[in-house]
Amino acid sequence: MLVLGIESSCDETGLALYCSQRGLLAHNIYSQIKLHKAFGGVVPELASRDHARKILPLLAELLAVAGVERKQIDGIAYTAGPGLMGALLVGASFAKALAWSMEVPAVGVHHMEGHLLAPMLEESPPAFPFVALLVSGGHTQLVAVEGVGRYQTLGESVDDAAGEAFDKTAKLLDLDYPGGPNLAALAERGDAMRYRFPRPMTDRPGLEFSFSGLKTFARNLIAQERGDAPLPAAKEMADIAAGFELAVAQTLAIKCSRALQQCSMQRLVIAGGVSANTTLRRVLTTAMAKINGQLFYARQEFCTDNGAMIAYAGWRRLAAASAAGQLDREQQSLAVEVRPRWPLDELPPIKENG
Repeated sequence: MLVLGIESSCDETGLALYCSQRGLLAHNIYSQIKLHKAFGGVVPELASRDHARKILPLLAELLAVAGVERKQIDGIAYTAGPGLMGALLVGASFAKALAWSMEVPAVGVHHMEGHLLAPMLEESPPAFPFVALLVSGGHTQLVAVEGVGRYQTLGESVDDAAGEAFDKTAKLLDLDYPGGPNLAALAERGDAMRYRFPRPMTDRPGLEFSFSGLKTFARNLIAQERGDAPLPAAKEMADIAAGFELAVAQTLAIKCSRALQQCSMQRLVIAGGVSANTTLRRVLTTAMAKINGQLFYARQEFCTDNGAMIAYAGWRRLAAASAAGQLDREQQSLAVEVRPRWPLDELPPIKENG
């Protein structure tokens, strides 16, 4: 089965082709960073329009690189949520229309399920069951994963997601969009031990997160260190960034270790944009060594939004539908349905041999 994956949930248009026999054939992505940089963040209407402009040329480029003709595609997977409503509608409408014209099935994919399954694209993928840390600009949650679609949320952020806290702290430091990666780059030049940030909600039982307090702590440090200047000196800025980053990473690591022990599991998967952070990977590697755990994550290019994860997740669900004789049901309707908000544990499970 050859599946085309389409990701358009926010500010990146990603397409990919996944083959059940040969694996990932090709993928490409167009980032809107330059478009939104002048505004300091994503402008939803501009994002939607840019998806509409780029999606067809990207498909042509993808097919050419893969050496595949459009008629060879057996199914289409698209991000149906969560995400920006307009951006989701562009990808979903394109996928539905293309599938209808080709008489192939189309399936909507949960964006975070795509991230969760992205490590399956690696040479040594994790086996089920495992605990997943989904950490991005909009999500921070721990999930017990028994199989595809068999998810139980163990804990999540009660306020800012980790990636959101990165972005907000980056703005306090007057860093350009995208804030999170720029803060991480600044932190590389800093001393993470100079300022002792708190590790929120680690001194009590449970697997919930809270990161808004770290942002407030950073704001107070900046005010303390800047004196009469608009911002602290470069050294203090780097040290604040490093201290903040380490506090987030160690907080996540403490909760991940706790979740593995609670679930009696040894495998941890980290996924989502923040999983690309090198400090987080280093801290989690150390934490897993202490409890004889195993850490899995996708390569850097598949941590952020991409079409490959959607193609793979879509293939798993289309293959399961095919095995159950339900593919026709997937392609009967041209109705476009997207869900800007969509709890992960509402997804239906599939059979492991699907």
